[in-house]
Amino acid sequence: MKNLICLLPVLLLFMSCGNSDVNSTNLEEPVGADAVAENWIPLFNGKDLEGWDIKIAGKDVNDNFQNTFVWEDDMLRIKYDEYDEFEDLFGHIYYKIPYSYYKLRFDYRFTGEQTPGGSSWNVRNSGVMLHSQSAASNEYGQHFPVSVELQLLGGLNDGKPRTTANVCTPGTTVMMGDTLNNRHCISSSSETYDGDQWVHAEAVVLGGEAMHFLIEGDTVLSFQNPQLGGGNAKQLRKWGLGKAADKWIARDGEILTKGYIALQAESHPIDFRNVELLKLPEQ
Repeated sequence: MKNLICLLPVLLLFMSCGNSDVNSTNLEEPVGADAVAENWIPLFNGKDLEGWDIKIAGKDVNDNFQNTFVWEDDMLRIKYDEYDEFEDLFGHIYYKIPYSYYKLRFDYRFTGEQTPGGSSWNVRNSGVMLHSQSAASNEYGQHFPVSVELQLLGGLNDGKPRTTANVCTPGTTVMMGDTLNNRHCISSSSETYDGDQWVHAEAVVLGGEAMHFLIEGDTVLSFQNPQLGGGNAKQLRKWGLGKAADKWIARDGEILTKGYIALQAESHPIDFRNVELLKLPEQ
């Protein structure tokens, strides 16, 4: 009996660790509630952009044209202070390591006004690209990487709904339920966020099985089997790939199981902070 009493604290600790959020299927709970059991990895080092690669359409890899991407005040800031016109200089900053099964969490906020020359649909519009191709594999003039985009939209203060954490599919498509949905962008069920407030977003990425998007702790969109093609690969031709789009079109139906994470620069200033990743066990 004495030995059993001594073992009780150890048994209780083991039972507690077994209930960590890593194994939880309740997506409504805030990701990372158990900070002791979960090893969240900060994707920025808190000093600079080391560990990330930059690719802007029409520029060489890691040419940070006009200081579009800046580490400032503990944030990754996408800024256009040095631009006169946007001129379709779509850009992305890519984390150095590809992942397959993981949770990603971050805060974002739109700031200021759109850069002159940006399209009307890019007002308060940005995104996080998941299962993306690498920066180095982009064509020189390519606007968007082949990827699955967690689209971020801000409200326009016009009283109309404008959801965030939608999914967009440059060169890809997804399954909704048991049906292939080839729309380029599919809306979530989120609220509309006007103003320059911080919004907390999360993605649960399960290889080639499924993805779940959360805003402020609520699951707002889920889909399955992210894959190449579905008709969306043909759009790559008009996004700066030209004939290089054919290699992606030929891979129609191929399930995407892993890739890079990239933050998007799409003509409206946006800040990201607390960008963290939790690796999940592969199924």
